[in-house]
Amino acid sequence: MTNLLRKNHGSPIRAAMERRGLTGERLAKATKAADVMGRGISLATVSKIAGRGETAVEHCRLRTAWLIATVLREPLQDLFDMPSVSTDTVERSSPHGDHDAR
Repeated sequence: MTNLLRKNHGSPIRAAMERRGLTGERLAKATKAADVMGRGISLATVSKIAGRGETAVEHCRLRTAWLIATVLREPLQDLFDMPSVSTDTVERSSPHGDHDAR
């Protein structure tokens, strides 16, 4: 499952929430309406992603990020970054990843 990293410790998310006049609770409720399955994101999850301090998290699931960006009407890439590719992934995806070309 793909996880995205929030940009600048969540600052763009908080700024977008302020522009839209949304509290964490209102953002969480709005994600339920945006979610085709009607589940949305809990207030606790919104608080962790948009928050600061010890309870904040730097990454979240793609689905969570997409719902937040949709409700905030912001491009996903303005709020979140994709994690960098690990060398393990690159080596495994190569048909000859364990082969030394020298």
